[in-house]
Amino acid sequence: MAEWTGEAAGSAVASVRTDGEPTNSDLLGALTGRQAGRERAVAEKTRRVVMASLGVMEDQKAGRKRSRSLVLASFLLIVIALGPFVWRVTDDLIGGEHLSDVATQFSLWACFLCPAVLAAVVIAGWSRSKS
Repeated sequence: MAEWTGEAAGSAVASVRTDGEPTNSDLLGALTGRQAGRERAVAEKTRRVVMASLGVMEDQKAGRKRSRSLVLASFLLIVIALGPFVWRVTDDLIGGEHLSDVATQFSLWACFLCPAVLAAVVIAGWSRSKS
């Protein structure tokens, strides 16, 4: 009887005889499932809570996928934009051009600066999402 709580304990106490034994109607009610409505209400409430939690988890998963695809798309755009600069620097250095040439210096700076800016943006976004 120490395990009973709430309404079940109150109804059991009300139907206990003076000698401490429960009445037959309580035992029959427990065996036939007269309190199934209460159990059904608890099950429905639990189901609603679980479904709400599932919806929240699916929204979080969709947000992570969206962020991942956005980072991948920006990375690919940077690679496509840097392609001509990398090609020019490689061609100039292999072709024997000097590093003091203005076009070569500009392309070299673009090759160093654009990935650094991209990395800074990614790190700033990551640190903002963590805090």
